[in-house]
Amino acid sequence: MNVLELMQVGPVIPVIVLDDVASAVPLARALVKGGVRVLEVTLRTAAGLPSIRAIAREVPDAIVGVGTITQPEEFAASREAGAQFAVSPGLTPALIDAARRMDIPVLPGVFTPSDVIAARAAGFFHLKLFPAQQAGGIGMLKAMGGPFPDTVFCPTGGVTLETAPNFLALPNVVCVGGSWLTPKDAMAAGDWDTVTALAREASALPRGRHTLEPAHAAG
Repeated sequence: MNVLELMQVGPVIPVIVLDDVASAVPLARALVKGGVRVLEVTLRTAAGLPSIRAIAREVPDAIVGVGTITQPEEFAASREAGAQFAVSPGLTPALIDAARRMDIPVLPGVFTPSDVIAARAAGFFHLKLFPAQQAGGIGMLKAMGGPFPDTVFCPTGGVTLETAPNFLALPNVVCVGGSWLTPKDAMAAGDWDTVTALAREASALPRGRHTLEPAHAAG
């Protein structure tokens, strides 16, 4: 599965922060039950890597990936744990070198037009706009469409169930990232029915028809 295919699986990629590895598998199962298969498990806590390993082993219908990659060595560690894709909040020369050696899709983060130019120069045309609201949100993405018609985005950061349709209607947005699918109170209570209900809402969100130059469609 290439980057674009990964982004097209569903309209929302949940950004998951886990404090307890024991919650990883039931959370993943609840999301998959609600129609959300692509799961970004971040490395923001010590539970991140073992949670990826547990989901990869026990939830075969999930497409589990790693998020918050900030160090080159995290790519290999995450791949060994079973991550099927990787997401970073930004992009550096060291991350570019490490990403090129990976055999999984990589979705790097950008914040400015200069970041987009650097990412494209490195061969990345499928990007995460992060943090999306602080970067300018809808207005920024509309502006990016002019100079970068060969680039599509997954805006993440400040996106909600209410605002997601506005992002998804843009021609250069394929999917959005969101943390609202995994509310802390529901996770702490083990309320997986609530997570499944939120996933069903998210998976039913309409998407516009995105555009991408054929030369870069494969990712």
